Amino acid sequence: MTESSEWLIYRGAGEPHDGMDRLPPPPPWRDFSGRDAEEGVDGGDGSRDRRLGAHRHLAELHRPGAEELEMINAALYLRRPLLVTGSPGAGKSTLAHSVAYELGLGNVLRWSIVSRSTLHDGLYDYDAIARLQDVQIAAQGGYGTAGGNPGAVEAIGSYIRLGPLGTALLPSDTPRVLLIDELDKSDIDLPNDLLNVLEEGEFEIPELQRIADRLPDGEAEVLTADGTKVRVRDGRVRCRAFPFVVLTSNGERDFPAPLMRRCIHLQLDRPDHNRLATFVRAHLGDEAARAGDDLINRFLERSRSELLAADQLLNAIYLTDAAAPPSRDRLADLLIQRLDRPR
Repeated sequence: MTESSEWLIYRGAGEPHDGMDRLPPPPPWRDFSGRDAEEGVDGGDGSRDRRLGAHRHLAELHRPGAEELEMINAALYLRRPLLVTGSPGAGKSTLAHSVAYELGLGNVLRWSIVSRSTLHDGLYDYDAIARLQDVQIAAQGGYGTAGGNPGAVEAIGSYIRLGPLGTALLPSDTPRVLLIDELDKSDIDLPNDLLNVLEEGEFEIPELQRIADRLPDGEAEVLTADGTKVRVRDGRVRCRAFPFVVLTSNGERDFPAPLMRRCIHLQLDRPDHNRLATFVRAHLGDEAARAGDDLINRFLERSRSELLAADQLLNAIYLTDAAAPPSRDRLADLLIQRLDRPR
């Protein structure tokens, strides 16, 4: 690794140049080009490669620990949500993709929680404003929906889209995998709001129930979180196979006892050297894992007293190897900064 600035794309020179032509392909976990779409798998968004790694076949010797396997299978057998807690980058979200991949359960439905998330967001959305606008445009001689008059009763389904949780609860012979990511970032009410839906495996869409007797066969065609269309009867969505639900938390807050009682709880420990090396091999290949072994060891040493994320290690190994920058150790330290202390 040479001490040069040739790896720099942006140089701060204040003059246009063709440096973008030299920018290498993105890291596999930041590749949004939709490689999976060409293969017709995983919903076509590349999320499986980003989560499991483009070189995951090289990491096939790694196996989860006994407790991790037991808790995952307990959730599968009992049809209970799996609450996974652990530090950032411990592999909580990846677990859902791993289960879906191994068991052939299709692409993972993901609901990323923010402080403003509500149960309604996860179940469905009815866009009444868009429907009103379409009615007004149609009244002025403009377009209508594919089904005709947007104000017609049967057109209501065109304005309803199921959320990730709502889509996961659609009736099917095999369960879907739903990732409810970072539940600890939610409003204080959301964990309690989830209780009934997770217990009963069903929910109602009042907008459809009110007009069910005026719909053909009581059914309306709505859009799912996958972008496909399904028919909902009598305004009720009820699962046949309870989805495999993975709730993740960084441990930033405690959850109410009723939610804990309904979940199988798995605590992911800080990853050891073997798990980190497997993580790097899955994303960057065997050669990068060998070249970055010293960074893995330094990461482990620092993580005994600092809060670090495995994603930071991946960034450091990729950049110091693929981009060949100068001052490798210094750049690695800049990329792997502790998360438990404001700077």
